[in-house]
Amino acid sequence: MQHASSPPSDDDDPDGDDVALERVLSAPERQALVLQHLRTHLFVDVQALRRELSASTATIRRDLTELEARGLLRRTHGGAVSVNQVTFENTNSVRAQSHADEKGRIAEIAAGLIVDGDAVLIDSGTTALEVARRVAGNPTLTFVTNGADVLAVLAAAGARQIHVIGGEYVDINHSFAGPLAAEMVRKFNVDKAVLSVSSVDLKRGLICTQQPAVAAVQQAMIDIAQTVIVVADHSKFERTALSVIAPLDRVDHVVTGREARPHVAALPDKTMKKFIFA
Repeated sequence: MQHASSPPSDDDDPDGDDVALERVLSAPERQALVLQHLRTHLFVDVQALRRELSASTATIRRDLTELEARGLLRRTHGGAVSVNQVTFENTNSVRAQSHADEKGRIAEIAAGLIVDGDAVLIDSGTTALEVARRVAGNPTLTFVTNGADVLAVLAAAGARQIHVIGGEYVDINHSFAGPLAAEMVRKFNVDKAVLSVSSVDLKRGLICTQQPAVAAVQQAMIDIAQTVIVVADHSKFERTALSVIAPLDRVDHVVTGREARPHVAALPDKTMKKFIFA
């Protein structure tokens, strides 16, 4: 005897994803896990969530849509990012794992802007650290840094001349900041300054960071450099941050990934000339 087939479930994946249809987790449970993931990562990927939560792509997308409607996250292509809170900042360990390939490409381009004989100030931050890895072995360079991780990389590579900025230690990005650090920075002049930032706020034409103490030091870095190079992956264009460092006009080059092109497509030509895409 033939039995009528069951009607398709609302959770069935229209794209034909080959996943088990048994739903172990309820919608509130799945959504709680998504938010927990966002607390420790910059981005959640639909396909990764589909595998981890044994749910269809359609179900995950529906969860993200509901969470966005409640103001708990923001949908992006292929996933979602944390709500754009100006005081939120991930730790170095989390940032180091985020967009690693893009940061590597950015670092290669930025390192190419540094030439033999330069005095180079390298800021703290995970992308600036990648730049340091690529230039540390050049014996003709003189380095200035306020980053503990950058110092370790330079020293391990046998860099010949390293000047270290001291001050208040900021654990979240392993840097030295505050008034003492800013004062020390101003005792130098450099050819190039490589800065990591929390945000490139195109709407207001600003570069920003989370910590006021860090912003003060980066303002000093801009003042002493002949050429200012900002290194920022595309996620920095999707948010703003608490402390203003400087207007974008003070920056000579912004090196970012090709993933940032949609964010800058509407910029005027004068501003667009600052951008180098890796």
